Amino acid sequence: MIRMPLRFLAYGLAALALGAALPSPSFGQEETTTPIKHVVVIFDENVSFDHYFGTYPHALNPKGVTPFRSIPETPRVNNLLGGGLLDENPNSTQPFRLGPVNAVTCDQDHDYGDEQSAFDRGLMDKFPEKVGSGNAIGANGQPVPPTNPNFCFDDGKGTGIVMSYYDGNTVTALWNYAQHYAMSDNSYGTNFGPSSVGAINLVSGNTCCATLLPFAADGVTPGNASGDIAGAQSFGALIGDARPGFDNCLTTPDVGTAKSTRVTMSGLNVGDLLNKQNVTWGWFAGGFATVGKNPDGTPACGTESAGLASPNGTHDYIPHHEPFQYYQSTANPNHLPPQNLGMIGKTDQANHQYDLSLFYVALTEGRLPSVSFLKAKGAQDGHAGYSDPLDEQTFLVNTINAIQGSLYWKDTAIIIAYDDSDGWYDHAMDIVVNQSDVSDDNLTGPGTCGVTAAGGTPGRCGYGPRLPLMVISPYAKKNYIDSRVTDQSSILRFIEDNWGLGRIGEGSLDQRAGTLNGFFDFNVTAPNPRLILDPSTGFPLGRPTE
Repeated sequence: MIRMPLRFLAYGLAALALGAALPSPSFGQEETTTPIKHVVVIFDENVSFDHYFGTYPHALNPKGVTPFRSIPETPRVNNLLGGGLLDENPNSTQPFRLGPVNAVTCDQDHDYGDEQSAFDRGLMDKFPEKVGSGNAIGANGQPVPPTNPNFCFDDGKGTGIVMSYYDGNTVTALWNYAQHYAMSDNSYGTNFGPSSVGAINLVSGNTCCATLLPFAADGVTPGNASGDIAGAQSFGALIGDARPGFDNCLTTPDVGTAKSTRVTMSGLNVGDLLNKQNVTWGWFAGGFATVGKNPDGTPACGTESAGLASPNGTHDYIPHHEPFQYYQSTANPNHLPPQNLGMIGKTDQANHQYDLSLFYVALTEGRLPSVSFLKAKGAQDGHAGYSDPLDEQTFLVNTINAIQGSLYWKDTAIIIAYDDSDGWYDHAMDIVVNQSDVSDDNLTGPGTCGVTAAGGTPGRCGYGPRLPLMVISPYAKKNYIDSRVTDQSSILRFIEDNWGLGRIGEGSLDQRAGTLNGFFDFNVTAPNPRLILDPSTGFPLGRPTE
C-alpha cells in the first residue's frame, strides 16, 4: 500500500502536542457570509452511499478484525438496515458485506444510460443485470484465474458483485468522521453518468454545452462521440468520460477513457466567479506536474504509483478527472507551475491548476487559498479497478490530519464528496429535477427520463445515484445526519453563497441545489474539536487494538 509522506501527520501532531510555532498564514481578506474562511473539497471517486454506509453505524466486527463500536446516540440513517433490504432485496443478488481483505474489486459499469436502466423506473432492482461487472470468463467458459492480467475480484458473485458493501471494519476512517462531524444520507449526483459528468457538475452545475474535438494524434472527426455527448452528436450535454480539450498531455494514457474523444465546455464555472471577486482558489491534482516533454514536444504527465489494486503502478494524473481543463478560461494546458510559491491561489501562468504537492506546501507555509479542490493521485482516489478504499483512507486521513494540525483549521470546512457511484447498488432514488429524452435515456422508459413537457435539457437526466457527502469542520454538527436533498452542485452553491459570488446561470443547477447550511452550527459556543486518526487503521491515534 502506498502512503503519503508522514511528515504532514507529524507536523500537525507536533503543533498540537508541543505548541510548535507554525508559519503565519496569509489569510485572504475576502468577506464571507459565514465564519468559514477556507473550503477544502476532497473529491474522490466512484462510490455509492450504500456501498460505504449500507449498515452504518453497525459493523459486523468478525473475529480477528479491530471492532468498530458506534456512539450510542448515533442517529438513524436511510440505508439497507431499514425495510428488509439486506435479505429481501428485489435484486437478483442480495446485498453482501466485503471485509478489508476484499478491498480490491472489479470496476462496475457507470454509464449514463446503463445506470438509468438499473434504476428500472424507480424499482431499483436491475443492478446485477444492467451495471454489474464481474470477473472475465475465459475461452474455457470458466472465470480467469488470479494470475491472468484480466482478473478482477468479484467474490464469486459475477455481476452480483455490484450489490456488495463495506462497513466500519474497512472504511473505518469515514465512519469515524461521520461519528464526529456531519454527513448526508440524501445527496445525489447532479446527473447520471461517470466521472467527467460529476466533476463538471461540481464546478459549474451544467454539463451543457460540450463540443467534440478531433483528437490530433488520431485524426478523429467530430460526430463520433460514441456516447460521450448526448445523442452521439458533436455538440450537446456531456454524458461520458471524454478527455478535456484544453489539456496538452494528450499522449498520456487516460484510465477508463477512449483516447479518441476530447471535448471542451462553454459557459462559466466557479473559477470564473472566484476570479471576478478576487477570491484565491486552486484545483490540486495528483500527478499534475510534468516530468519533461514527450518526443512530439507535448508535456509529459506520466508519473505512476503503486497501490493494493495497482501493484504494478497506475497513472497519478487522470485528465478526465480535472474539470477546469475543459474550460479555456481556467485551463493550464501545458501544466505550468506557479511563477513562485507566493502565487498559489492567484492568477498567473498556472491559472489556478496545480500539482497536489503544492496544496501541502500552501498549507504549511501559510499560503492556503480560500477555496481548494483536491484530487488524489489515481492509486489513492478510491476508484475500483485501480484503487481501493484502504489506499483512499490513507490519502484522506493524512490530508485531514494535516489540515486539522494547521492554523487554518479554526475557520475551515472540509467537504468530502464523490464524482459518481461507479454503478454500485444504492436503494434510494430522488425526484427527477431535470428531464431528458435522448436515445441514451432509459430511466422511465426507452429514450425517456421523466416527462419532458415539464422542462429539461437533453442529456442531463438527474438527479442520479445517491452518493456520500460529509462536512468536517469546527462548525460542523457532531454525529449529525442531514436528510435534506442535496447534490453535487450544492457544494458549488455553498461556495457561491459564502463569498457572495452570485449564480452561474445559463442553465446551471446551482440555482435549484439544496444548501449545505444544515450541516453547520455557526452559533456554536464550543467548536467541534480535531479528530486525528491513524491512516492505517482509521481509528483515533492512541486507541488500543482489541
